[in-house]
Amino acid sequence: MTRVPDGFLWGASTSAHQVEGNNTSSDIWRLEGSGIMTEYSGDADDSYHRYPEDMRLLADAGLNAYRFGIEWARIEPEKGRWSNAELAHYRRMIDTARNLGLEPVVTLHHFTSPHWFAEAGGWTGDDALERWRLYIERVSSILDGVSWVCTINEPNMVALMQMFLGGDISRDDLGQGLTLAHDGPLTPDVQLGARLVEAHRIAVEVLRERTSAKVGWTVAQQAFTPTPGNEEVFQKVNWAWEDQYLEASRGDDFVGVQSYTTQPVNAQGPVPHPPHPDNTITGWAYRPDALGIALRHAHEVAGVPLLVTENGIATGDDERRIAYTTEALRHLAAAVEDGIDVRGYLHWSALDNYEWGHWGPTFGLIAVDRETFERRPKPSLAWLGEVARTGAAHIPAGTASFAPEASAETAPDTLFSAGSLVGALLDDDRSRAVLDDAAPGIAAHPMIGMARGLSLETVAGMAADVLSAEALAELDERLRAIV
Repeated sequence: MTRVPDGFLWGASTSAHQVEGNNTSSDIWRLEGSGIMTEYSGDADDSYHRYPEDMRLLADAGLNAYRFGIEWARIEPEKGRWSNAELAHYRRMIDTARNLGLEPVVTLHHFTSPHWFAEAGGWTGDDALERWRLYIERVSSILDGVSWVCTINEPNMVALMQMFLGGDISRDDLGQGLTLAHDGPLTPDVQLGARLVEAHRIAVEVLRERTSAKVGWTVAQQAFTPTPGNEEVFQKVNWAWEDQYLEASRGDDFVGVQSYTTQPVNAQGPVPHPPHPDNTITGWAYRPDALGIALRHAHEVAGVPLLVTENGIATGDDERRIAYTTEALRHLAAAVEDGIDVRGYLHWSALDNYEWGHWGPTFGLIAVDRETFERRPKPSLAWLGEVARTGAAHIPAGTASFAPEASAETAPDTLFSAGSLVGALLDDDRSRAVLDDAAPGIAAHPMIGMARGLSLETVAGMAADVLSAEALAELDERLRAIV
């Protein structure tokens, strides 16, 4: 007996910049190799040329949907210069997916913008919304027959990134990397969030006029949970991080739920994930139950159909990937059985890909040889295909919480070590001095605020060319000497 409704979408997701390669007209391309984005995307997975193979692997495994992005920087590489050839390329992608039996779920903006758009102030620029409207109008011409369109990917994360920028991005800034303009607890910029809501509404209006697609956007959900006595802070955090965007989804055809882990909220705000043996490559807590929390919250706030557009785990252990996804799907099935309208599950990600400055975190169902671009499907791909074919019939009933017990947490034997959170190291004068001596200027390092919730060893693992294993071991020894 299937545990999901008829017509349920089973698939995987990618974004254009992370897999296509050589997105040279984008803003992010100009930031790579600087700040915490130490590694280059380069050829990425060469999916710009190899997308038919990627799609065929998904279809052959038994999946019926593929979420991919259209890259604005390719469509309009310079202001007012439109590429009909690139529009035709993305139309071929849509047709290829259809011919293979994959429902295309198309994302129109996934973090990257044309460099000229960023140089003019990005989303806060004087003509930003008009330029966005022109792009949506142009790209709508190739969306005939597409049933699912995501306007903007994770606008709350776009608003969060603004906290690292000292105003608008100038041409010089793009050449030097991001400049930290915020330290301490992080919160998405609610004013920028309001601007992104305007952009979303423009896109919905245009797409409803010109296409027959279901239209929505995707929200990164942290599956926040309150701690005793901090319910008011919890509500404020939820509003800034999620509810501003979920409320804006009311009246849309769907909202994309994107979930990986959970975070408690205390009096100061979201609590960083402490070091724990179960943490993932990215330093996130192992919380497959986050998907159930996210679905129920999105349902309560937005009140529209839900589509899981991202869910997965950064791990080199594919058995762990299957275990994580099994538990996540238990929570999805339970939500469906409780009457929540969930239309599909799209795993992040189809391929091991470029994770915004780093190649270390591996989320993919398919491994990719960085030299030859050979695709190597992992057992998890065949497993998910079987789940799709059976309608999740073999996913166990019931749910389980994965909140770590206090006794299971790593107990530090010293005040500080390489396992300490970056934020804790920066907030103590003694450890901060050690860091500054080992890596001068690290306290003002571009985007260091984004790493406050990660351990130093996790950051080093993601950027080994910046902090080698030998340098990390020496730093660990010096930190442990602090008493």
